[in-house]
Amino acid sequence: MESVREGLQLFVRRFGLLSASCCDECCGEQVSMAQGHILFEIRRKGDPSMQQVSEELGMDVTTFSRQAKSLEAKGLIVRRVSPGDRRVSLLGLTPAGEDVLGRIDRYMADRIERLFSSMTPFERETVIRSLRLLNSALATAGFCSIQQKETIASCK
Repeated sequence: MESVREGLQLFVRRFGLLSASCCDECCGEQVSMAQGHILFEIRRKGDPSMQQVSEELGMDVTTFSRQAKSLEAKGLIVRRVSPGDRRVSLLGLTPAGEDVLGRIDRYMADRIERLFSSMTPFERETVIRSLRLLNSALATAGFCSIQQKETIASCK
């Protein structure tokens, strides 16, 4: 029986999460995995602050700021001052950012569908329930901040 760590590492490699060719296959843009997560969270949160997104992703502010500047330079996100607090920057997707994220969504949906195609409906539901359970356990075990416990768990 393989270890849990080995199983997780094999899944990450086989699913292609470490693939250097992802950008060409996926959305045709030079968007790193971290930048893809940032785009996803901006859409999910709906005009969040930079602090909210960096905390949600478990990314230090300096690294996050660099990634956000790169996405802004590519024309994928916009940064604007919060009307409620001028010290806070809010993030939003540009039409180009929405387009890139849409292509990533379609690519990921296709990969997930291909992954699930060899499973029975019961097996699919088991995997989905197991992912929910794993994410809940990550949050409960303290792998994420208090704010993340109610949303998406991520490792720091």
